[in-house]
Amino acid sequence: MTRAIVLDIEGTTSPTDAVRTDLYGYTSAHLRAWLSENTDGTADSVIVATRELAGEANAGTDRIAEILRGWLESDVKAEPLKTAQGAICAQGFRAGALHGRFFDDVAPALKAWHDAGTKLYVYSSGSERNQRDWFAFADAGDLSDLIVDHFDLVTAGPKREPTSYESIAERIGVAPPDILFLSDHPDELDAAVTAGWQVVGVHRPGEPNPARPPHLWVSSFADIDADRHHR
Repeated sequence: MTRAIVLDIEGTTSPTDAVRTDLYGYTSAHLRAWLSENTDGTADSVIVATRELAGEANAGTDRIAEILRGWLESDVKAEPLKTAQGAICAQGFRAGALHGRFFDDVAPALKAWHDAGTKLYVYSSGSERNQRDWFAFADAGDLSDLIVDHFDLVTAGPKREPTSYESIAERIGVAPPDILFLSDHPDELDAAVTAGWQVVGVHRPGEPNPARPPHLWVSSFADIDADRHHR
């Protein structure tokens, strides 16, 4: 029996383009100003960490912004970039400039699973802060109450490593065979299966990651039977 469903975001609940165009674009446009203003001190840690990772101990804010923008465009999963993106986009969500965009079948399915007593979690490469805002400020209305907890690369580990899924299972207190993972990436599905989870691949029209055996693949959350043996 499925007791918990863990959701990927990009390509699974939401269009990849929505995440990259909206969040990445907003972050890129506001990086320089956010670093310079440093209103709450968060930028200090980002500047220090970026200098260390880039090997440029004397980089000023303009150069830091350039480095971070380069990582953003190359989709580098660097912690200072995730911290900056989380803080910058938090401002954008609250200003009404950003909204979480979801495929039409997602909100009804999440509400149905939640009402049936299934616990819902999110595991995405985006920062926990961005994840929470993505659901709280969703274009379909506030979905945050449906999600028990969020995990990212810092709190759970890399998404292609079985140990990350083992860690999540332990933290949520659910046996691996009772967890269903939904993702558009075959390598992530492989890692989750190795950790003992059930999986379903989600391949939506226009999304970049192709379906790959041996997993079951669907094109809509409406096609998922949460209590079916999926492995």
